[in-house]
Amino acid sequence: MQISSRNQLKGTIQSVTPGAVNSEVSIEIAPGVVVVAQITSTSVDRLGLKAGGTAYAIIKADSVMVGVD
Repeated sequence: MQISSRNQLKGTIQSVTPGAVNSEVSIEIAPGVVVVAQITSTSVDRLGLKAGGTAYAIIKADSVMVGVD
C-alpha cells in the first residue's frame, strides 16, 4: 500500500477500547509515546486490530491547533 501522507508513524497497538459506534485505538510509536485514534468499530473489525499487533498512525491535517490554560 502506498499513500500520499508523509506522517506515517509505525507502532504497536497497546489497546482497543470498543464503543457503541466508534472505538479508541492506542498505538505506541516510541517508548512512552502513544497516539490515540478514534475510528469506527467496523474499521477495527475490518482491519483486524488487536492489542500487540502492528499498525500505522497516519496523520493528515490541514491545520494544527494549540491551546494553553
